[in-house]
Amino acid sequence: MTKRTRHGTILQIIDDQAIGTQEELVAALAQHHITVTQTTISRDIAELGLVKVRGSNGQMRYARRGAPDQDRLGALAQALRTWALGLSASGNLVVALTPNGYADPLAQAIDQSGHPAILATIAGENTVLIISTEGIPGSELKSELEALAAIDPQIEVSQPRPIG
Repeated sequence: MTKRTRHGTILQIIDDQAIGTQEELVAALAQHHITVTQTTISRDIAELGLVKVRGSNGQMRYARRGAPDQDRLGALAQALRTWALGLSASGNLVVALTPNGYADPLAQAIDQSGHPAILATIAGENTVLIISTEGIPGSELKSELEALAAIDPQIEVSQPRPIG
């Protein structure tokens, strides 16, 4: 068994099931007829850059770097509900309109979310420019952000909704 094969199996396992501890990962590898020590698993986790994220069930689990974390996505949803008046999309861009002075906290919440489809943000006084990663259309990201925050998709930047 090569390290490359073992690493591939580890990635497959964490993609397919919620693995929260090194012991669970050792047991899952054993089901694939791969016997490893705790030291090896610890080193593999570091080499693969795995992170712990909170899953939809609230439990911590191993994931690939950049995987969505329910805590961070929840914070992003709250920030969008609190500060976003409306969203519009163009190309690979999404524009969020905020009340005056609230673009910066919204941009910071977006950046901290680690959302895999978001490359960067630029904040003005009342507008946040959200740039999607390569291959993700702005309209798709806009729809995802609206669904995440339960923002009415009929409300565009040109037609801000009232706060409250």
